[in-house]
Amino acid sequence: MTSTTPPNPSRKSLIGHAPNFWLHHSTHGFDLTHPPSPSTPITTPRLTLQTTSVPITIDPAKSALVIIDMQNFFLSEALGRVRGAGHAACEKLVEYAIPAARKAGMRVVWLNWGLTQEDLSTMPPGVTRCFGFYSVPHDQDFGEDDGLSIAAPGANAVGVDRFGKERAGYGKDAMYHGLGASMGPITLEDGEEVDAGNLLYLDSWNADIYPPLKALVSPSDALISKNRMSGLWGSETPFQKFLEEQGVKTLLFAGINTDQCVGGTLTDAFSRGYDCVLLRDGCGTTSPEEAQRSWEWNAERSYGFCTSCEEAAVGVGKMEGKE
Repeated sequence: MTSTTPPNPSRKSLIGHAPNFWLHHSTHGFDLTHPPSPSTPITTPRLTLQTTSVPITIDPAKSALVIIDMQNFFLSEALGRVRGAGHAACEKLVEYAIPAARKAGMRVVWLNWGLTQEDLSTMPPGVTRCFGFYSVPHDQDFGEDDGLSIAAPGANAVGVDRFGKERAGYGKDAMYHGLGASMGPITLEDGEEVDAGNLLYLDSWNADIYPPLKALVSPSDALISKNRMSGLWGSETPFQKFLEEQGVKTLLFAGINTDQCVGGTLTDAFSRGYDCVLLRDGCGTTSPEEAQRSWEWNAERSYGFCTSCEEAAVGVGKMEGKE
C-alpha cells in the first residue's frame, strides 16, 4: 500500500494593525492595498508587481512614483556630467516607469532640491559641507555672512570642496562654492547661454528637472521641493503633507543618488509606516557599485521590496489585460 503526503495547504496572514496593515497569502504574496478591513470586498483596480523576492499587489490610487533629484545640477552635460548610472536610470524611467504609472493612474511626484534664503540661513554644517564652502585667509576675520555661501564674500575667498581642498573658478567648479552660491552663465550643448542660477536654489536652471524627464512632466504631477537629502526628515515636510492629504500609502522610489537622497527618503518613509518599493534600474549612484547593491539588498530584505521599471511596465500590461 502506497502512502502519500498531503500537500501543504495555502496559508494567509494579517501583518500589522488597523488602519495600517498588509495581507499575505503563501501563494499570491503580499497585498499592500490597505482596505478598511481584511474582509472588505475588492472594488478598486489592483496592480501586481513581481519583485526580486515575492509578488506584491498595490492600489495605484494609493500609490506614487517618487522621482528624486533628477535635476540639471546632477545630470546636465553642460556642467560636465558624463554619462553614468543616473543617465541610465533616466532612460528606464522614460521608457518604462513613467508611462506605466500614467497608465495605472498612479501619481508621479518629482521630489527635488529647491532651496530658499530661509533654508540657507538654517542649514546645518554637515549638509553644507557636502556641497563645498568658502574659505578666507587665516588672518582675515569672518564677515557677518561668510558662512552662508550665498555669494562670494570677497576677492580673497576661494571655494573649498567637501574634503577641504581649494577649488578655483566658477561655472563647472561652482559646486565647491556651496549651496546657494552663484554658478554664473554656462553654455548648453546647443550653444545657448543661460544663467545657471544659485546652486540648487528654487526655480533656478540648475535645480530644474533634467530635459528628457521634464518633457514628460504632466500638470497632474506633484512638484515638491526639499531642503535636505531626505524629503521626510522633519516633523512635517511638504512631501509628508502631500502624502497625508492624498492618502498615499505605497511609494515606488527612483532617482539619484541611491545611497544618499533616495535612500535617505526611503529610510524615513519606512520608519513613518509607508510601503517602500525601490526601482533598482530607475535609480543610480556615483558611489562604488557596492553601495547600489547594498541598497537593493536592504530594500528587499528590510525596508520593503525591490523591483524594476521594466517589471512595473509588465505589471501594468497584465492589469490592462494586454499580457
